[in-house]
Amino acid sequence: QAQLVESGGGSVQAGGSLRLTCAASERTFTSFLTGWFRQAPGKEREFVAVVWWSGISTYYSDSVKGRFTISRDNAKTTVYLQMNSLKPEDTGVYYCAAATQFPLRDREGRSMSTYDYWGQGTQVTVSS
Repeated sequence: QAQLVESGGGSVQAGGSLRLTCAASERTFTSFLTGWFRQAPGKEREFVAVVWWSGISTYYSDSVKGRFTISRDNAKTTVYLQMNSLKPEDTGVYYCAAATQFPLRDREGRSMSTYDYWGQGTQVTVSS
């Protein structure tokens, strides 16, 4: 079974940038949606951003809109999350997720239940 592997996390000061990468373990892996979620200590996992297979349609949570950019390279089965102007409240474990079934009821990919593949997560820490 294919796996998703995140990388690129780390520690950065407020105002800094990081780029997260989500790579599928199999080059033939395809998904309708690939999204990023995050979970801060003591909080529930929340939606951050998602990109459709075409790479054209993207959606963001209000808290990251204008600061984060999601993109994908289908040739490399890789999805990126460019995070700029980071804030301490962006701290958390960031998870990549893929939906291999067409999301009839969640075209914007905001629900965790839409996804059937998940990565192990990568830690992002933003200090003030």
